[in-house]
Amino acid sequence: MLIIFLVFFVVGLYVSNKLKSKFKKYSQIGLQSGLSGREIAELMLRDNGITDVQVISVEGHLSDHYNPSNKTVNLSPEVYGGRSAAAAAVAAHECGHAVQHATAYSFLEFRSAMVPIQNLSSKILNFILIGMFFFGFAMHSFGLETIFLVVVAAQFVITLFSLVTLPVEFDASKRALAWIDQRGIVTSQEHDMAKDALHWAAMTYVVAALAAITQLLYFVMLFLGSRD
Repeated sequence: MLIIFLVFFVVGLYVSNKLKSKFKKYSQIGLQSGLSGREIAELMLRDNGITDVQVISVEGHLSDHYNPSNKTVNLSPEVYGGRSAAAAAVAAHECGHAVQHATAYSFLEFRSAMVPIQNLSSKILNFILIGMFFFGFAMHSFGLETIFLVVVAAQFVITLFSLVTLPVEFDASKRALAWIDQRGIVTSQEHDMAKDALHWAAMTYVVAALAAITQLLYFVMLFLGSRD
């Protein structure tokens, strides 16, 4: 388990640093259109007939996200006021989620429905792993097979959530890149920058999914071993 954690920690750190360096690089290159992230987001929403979603600025670096519960596109300060290829990519990507929500995109709806189950599964898994670390002998009274079965079930939910997240994120980027091209928001060179930035953002989700799959396989082996 420690080896799995260390491997994906290193890989995740590399991808995260790569994303930050790409975003920093592309943030320093101004858009020829001169539009800010806020203006791009509002324009994309309007073009898709979405009038009930608000674009707001939130604190934090790369804290951008779409909140379906209150229908807000939340942009970090550097994206909200930024006039770069990076800002355009992120703003359009988050609006891509808003378009998914408005059009009842199946993977997004499934992912949203899984959120409470995924949160509960994470809490259960953390509780069991911490309990086994500090109170291993006491927890053996519940039976190793039963404990590992619960762990596998919880990790399965977490893994499924990670896998469902992938098409949601890739589709949002696909919608974003297609729209900024069609609308003439970016030049061909700026499009390549936006695509590269979104690629590395997507890789963070790919790493998370691979880590979840690996952990699930590990827990399944532990469960099978507890039955022997």
